[in-house]
Amino acid sequence: MTLSYSPFDEAIRMNPFPVYARLRDEAPIYKSSDPDAWVVSRYQDVLSVLKDTDTFSSDAMSTVMMGVDPRAMQDPSVDPTAIENMMAIASAMPFPIEELGRSRNLIVSDPPQHDDLRKIVNRGFTPRRVAAWEPRIRQLVAECMEQVEDAGSFDVIRDLAVPVPVIVVAEMLGVEPERRADFKRWSDTLIEGITGSRRREGFVKSGVVEMLGEFARYFGKIAERRRSEPRDDLVSVLVNAGGDEGGLRPMELVTFVLILLVAGNETTTNLIGHAAKLLLDHPDQLDAVNRDRSLIPNLVEEVLRYESPIQLLFRRARVATEIHGQPIAENEVVCAILGSANRDPRQWPRGEEFDIRRSTQGHVAFGFGVHFCLGASLARLEACCVLEALVGDLPKLRQRNPQLQYVDSNLVRGLRNFELELAA
Repeated sequence: MTLSYSPFDEAIRMNPFPVYARLRDEAPIYKSSDPDAWVVSRYQDVLSVLKDTDTFSSDAMSTVMMGVDPRAMQDPSVDPTAIENMMAIASAMPFPIEELGRSRNLIVSDPPQHDDLRKIVNRGFTPRRVAAWEPRIRQLVAECMEQVEDAGSFDVIRDLAVPVPVIVVAEMLGVEPERRADFKRWSDTLIEGITGSRRREGFVKSGVVEMLGEFARYFGKIAERRRSEPRDDLVSVLVNAGGDEGGLRPMELVTFVLILLVAGNETTTNLIGHAAKLLLDHPDQLDAVNRDRSLIPNLVEEVLRYESPIQLLFRRARVATEIHGQPIAENEVVCAILGSANRDPRQWPRGEEFDIRRSTQGHVAFGFGVHFCLGASLARLEACCVLEALVGDLPKLRQRNPQLQYVDSNLVRGLRNFELELAA
């Protein structure tokens, strides 16, 4: 059978791993048409692309996922469509259009600009700040578990995996409790509109432009208020950062919080959901965890490796290079498949097997190098707290819905629902 792969192929969304295996074995450097990109799937190749920021630029995350190319602001001939997309976004934003072109973005920037920006946002995720959230996280988990235990049956995603990270991120940012539901709505619209089935509808029809405008107006006002009246929250830390790098401008805060919606919210939800499913699918592993709870941190790492919440990243060749003897021209896009790299048997013996006792050191579920996920420690903490509370109940439960649905995205991999009930 002819090998065919696209990073946006909806047909393989439920189970892309057989295609990943073929790519690794038959075409470690593969040309995709949607998008026009060179695909790398082996661990060492993915690692090399992610860590070489001199050769590969992160701005492709903007050009591919959002159709927005910052270079087009200086030279419209780079991509006329990018100008149209940027104008559509700018029209919905409560900021001058110049802000769109000059604001810094953590995901798409490269060193040295990325380093300056990272220094600012790191202040909100120091080990001390993250550790200080543990009591509140455990309180939220206990409240959620109390509700689901009284219900008899529940949805792991809706009743546990969504509320815990959403509430934590919202409280970190100082968002009013009544706006927490908006977080999930904003996140779903963004993910489906730029990485899912609605991607081809364009920004306006998919609702992305309207969502970005609503989101920017809300957090733009918060940024201005926290600049003049700081509080003990993350927004105040980010907009009032001192030092040579200064604080985040309102537009920069908006883009950073957008990142948190996915990286600090959606991925944690998916990590928790997959952990529950994998444990029920592997009763021997569930039994081992219940006999030895010290395995839970390694369980979390193995879930990250086996079911990477972010499946792929895009990079642009800043200079001409080559991979596996294949020339890569300057400005061509490379797609690095994290979900494939993390199962590569060249790096992970029996990589297609789920084994909570394996050494997971080196997995790239949180990226690698300068773009390593800022909220990784928070995601790990939240997942550990949830699983410590949940694993004792799992042996008494069974899956209620035989047909699982996945998040409408080829970038983010996660269950949309996972309903459990008491086993007969």
